[in-house]
Amino acid sequence: MFKYTKWALLREILIWVVAIVMLSPLYILVNVALKGPNEIHGSAGFEIVKHPTLEAFRLVLSQEVGKLLAGGLLTSLLITAIAVFGLVAFGSVTAYMLVRRTGRLSKAAFYGVLTGIVVPTQLGLVPLYIGAKNLGLLGSPWGLAIIYIAMLMPLSVFLYSGFVRSLSTDYEEAAYIDGSGRLRTFVQIVFPLLAPATGTVAIMCGIITWNDFFNPLIFLAGSDTPTLALVIYHFVGGFQTEWNQVFAILIIAMLPMTILFLIFQKKFIQGFSGGIKS
Repeated sequence: MFKYTKWALLREILIWVVAIVMLSPLYILVNVALKGPNEIHGSAGFEIVKHPTLEAFRLVLSQEVGKLLAGGLLTSLLITAIAVFGLVAFGSVTAYMLVRRTGRLSKAAFYGVLTGIVVPTQLGLVPLYIGAKNLGLLGSPWGLAIIYIAMLMPLSVFLYSGFVRSLSTDYEEAAYIDGSGRLRTFVQIVFPLLAPATGTVAIMCGIITWNDFFNPLIFLAGSDTPTLALVIYHFVGGFQTEWNQVFAILIIAMLPMTILFLIFQKKFIQGFSGGIKS
């Protein structure tokens, strides 16, 4: 029987304090976005809005600004979708082959891939930029998506490999006995079992790609197809910034990734807990 002690009360208070601290940025985001032009310049971000209004949302969704916002939203969706698809397709196959092959070369290749997680991508920015320029990938959403696939492939392989190790080989051996080839076995037997890892890769890599500002700034400089992060930066002025409009755009930008998380949250949790229950 659970006994409510002073230590339980202390833990409960601590949990509430941590929750309030973690939710405070979201409170500021919504609170400032609901302030009008007059109230935004005369009150602090923590100060509760006195006259809530959706004027900031109306302004950012107006005809001229709305087109810029819609263009950035579509570009970010395109880049994120291509990057996530490539990372799931190539990352799962690569992890499966590296884990199932037990030779020294496979182990060396696996640890070589993992070094890509430790080494910052900014260290190779100059040769990466030169290579992207020579391949005609600059200024193109498709080119940036390919760059993201290359950058995040070590993370995808790492997440998939841990889950592949937890899978029993009984299903694969039974498929081989029935005459199934390696590719067909992976597509029809193994990959469906990797659904939790796929959800984890989709959410983590999708959020990283969606929220990234640095790489679009470098590889889409001067392009007519800016990402949503670059569009948000467009609203930050050098002398004056309408923060209620910026925060309204941030709330709109949060919606696609929030929906993605709600769809894959069960698989995401299973992917981090590791393994499947047979």
